[in-house]
Amino acid sequence: MALSKKIGLILGPLAFFAVLFFPVTLLSTKGDAVIAVALWMVIWWIFEAVSISVSALLPLILFPLLNVMPIDDVGANYGSKIIFLFFGGFVLALALEKVNLHKRIALNIIKITGTTPNKVVLGFMIATASLSMWISNTASTVVMLPIAVSVIKLLQHDEDGFTKSDKNFALSVMLGIAFSANAGGIATIIGTPPNSVLIGLLEKQYHIEISFLKWMTIGLPISILLLIIIYFVLVKWMFPNKQLEFSASKEIIAQELHKLGAINKREKMVLTIFGITVFLWIFRTLINSIFPNLGLSDTVISMIAAISLFAVPYNLKKGDFILQWQDTEKLAWGILILFGGGLALANGMATTGIVNKVAEIISTSNLPILFTVSLLLFLVLFMTELMSNVALITIVAPIVAGIAIGLEIPMLYVLIPVTIASSCAFMLPMATPPNAIVFASGFIKISEMAKVGVLLNLISVGLLILMYQFIMPLFF
Repeated sequence: MALSKKIGLILGPLAFFAVLFFPVTLLSTKGDAVIAVALWMVIWWIFEAVSISVSALLPLILFPLLNVMPIDDVGANYGSKIIFLFFGGFVLALALEKVNLHKRIALNIIKITGTTPNKVVLGFMIATASLSMWISNTASTVVMLPIAVSVIKLLQHDEDGFTKSDKNFALSVMLGIAFSANAGGIATIIGTPPNSVLIGLLEKQYHIEISFLKWMTIGLPISILLLIIIYFVLVKWMFPNKQLEFSASKEIIAQELHKLGAINKREKMVLTIFGITVFLWIFRTLINSIFPNLGLSDTVISMIAAISLFAVPYNLKKGDFILQWQDTEKLAWGILILFGGGLALANGMATTGIVNKVAEIISTSNLPILFTVSLLLFLVLFMTELMSNVALITIVAPIVAGIAIGLEIPMLYVLIPVTIASSCAFMLPMATPPNAIVFASGFIKISEMAKVGVLLNLISVGLLILMYQFIMPLFF
């Protein structure tokens, strides 16, 4: 075990007991208990002493023991309807991956965009972002990486060797895949875990519901704008490949599609269920207005999709279904537990008055509102380079909600940009799984990722400040 992990493992419980037995009451008996638990969780999350999902289970043990809330109330957070919304989303992603439909979609997008160098980069970016809207950014990156490596290896072994333009192309493709995986997840509620943490917090604590379509109307344009910015920064500014020409990438895409063969019945079934699910998510409000007693929700739609994938037979005689329960071994169960732990922590912070205290402190400060919001966005965006964006939003979102209340501004104006900021991690390999995956390919140095990442981070901060100031008031 790394030294940092050993330090974190010991430091977490030490900090917990230090706050718990501090001679002076900081807030209240229950409030101090929540602060102590939060501190333990944060330290374990930052140092990655144990799995972040294991850390998320601490409230389930400590809140009842410390008389913060009964175990039934704590456990309810781990079984929230938002958890089942994402369970359904994860099952849907599992089916797409099992039948290789995600790879077919990606290859066809690249084929459509063209095979000149810059168009190849654009194709990889669009394909990765499109996948990342529906499946995990890790999975979308893993799908794209071997295809990208095949294209790059053609350049390494051509007549002129691996030239400066070749290297720039390789950097553009690799960084384009990682960054578009991060940006693509912003577009939908199920695209990236921080989005779900926020939705859960809003529904549980403030009874504010943001529908799948409502989020897409905000998230999709921001995602597309980020993709455009990333593309031009990579291929026009940082790593231009003006003299590069090749056509072999077209052959590689054709070969990969040939390996997949014609679309089969199983893929068609998954595609049909996927299409119906997305349709219902988008038009849920309209359907409910036509059938007022139906009570269709995003969670219900998600669970219909999940159960359908297990229950609709591919071959009735053989009892063959698209998914079997053993397929769920690959499901991100830990992320679901993490959502529950985040909701439990947020609930504890709200019920013990911590959020109100933060709101009170901020409201009595004389800092301009725009400066405070800009500082929050800057801090979250650069903090996400060093720790899990899910863990970060779990900690920060309730505090930001309190700050918004203290500043007397609609909390969604700040919470949504702050949540999006947590997905804009472009600077370091350890910031997100896509960054780490492409870095491990060997085509990128940390200094090269950091050089582009700092620039994109700063641009993202500016974009999110503009979003807070001008876009959010149009929607809420």
